[in-house]
Amino acid sequence: MPGMSIQTDAQDTAEYIPFEEFTQGLPQGRFRVIVNPELVKPFVAHCTRVTPVAIAMIGPGIAVALMGHVWTGALLVAAGIVLRRVVKSQAARILLHLVSHMPSVYEQATEHGVMEVQRA
Repeated sequence: MPGMSIQTDAQDTAEYIPFEEFTQGLPQGRFRVIVNPELVKPFVAHCTRVTPVAIAMIGPGIAVALMGHVWTGALLVAAGIVLRRVVKSQAARILLHLVSHMPSVYEQATEHGVMEVQRA
């Protein structure tokens, strides 16, 4: 049954669509984008560097609160937490924006299975 495995492999492999063709055809509805919900959140968090930014807000927020400026510190901590949650909840939209403007992100996302682009 070696012939069957070759056919199955060909069906599982998506056609590669170059970045230029993708950016030109996406607004016209030529492509369907399928996003992997398990991979998109960590991928977008990595691309946007949201975790280090959130930590850079939360850490000083805690220090400011301990120095006596409780409300200012609480606002910084809350902003860091909200920022991270918003990025994760909007990860698919953020990914679509990033891949339509940055060739390197498009290449990484398609290569690592974060998203798949199919002809419509």
